[in-house]
Amino acid sequence: MDLKIFAVIALVAPLFLSNPVKAGSQEDVDRLLKTGECQNCDLSGVNLSEAHLIGADLRNANLKGANLEKANIEGADLSYADLTGANLSSTFATNVNFKGANLDKVDLSQARIYDSNVYGASMSNLNINDAEIFNTGIGIGGTNAEIEDWD
Repeated sequence: MDLKIFAVIALVAPLFLSNPVKAGSQEDVDRLLKTGECQNCDLSGVNLSEAHLIGADLRNANLKGANLEKANIEGADLSYADLTGANLSSTFATNVNFKGANLDKVDLSQARIYDSNVYGASMSNLNINDAEIFNTGIGIGGTNAEIEDWD
């Protein structure tokens, strides 16, 4: 009998002792989707797949691990945003401002990225398989883009 109790405690204890995973605020998600503005927001780990974020203001936003698969971020301002580990696969990104953003470990596979600013962005370990990248300083080699500086 004591062995069964010990086994149950051993299985259940990690559920109560582990730190909760911090995810983005639903309030911030709602604000972004309603107004298109969410500066300094916590959107870490949120699901924004297939979202239409055309012209969205996401300056300094925390988008670590966020899912933006198949999203349209045309004209969005993601300057100084943290997108570490985010999924931007199959995303449409034309005229996006990624200036100073953290794009480390971002999945850009099959994304379409045209005429976007990546000046000063950190871009180590990007996945750019099958991505279409034109007039944007993303490529193989180096960690920081130094193309043109947008205001």
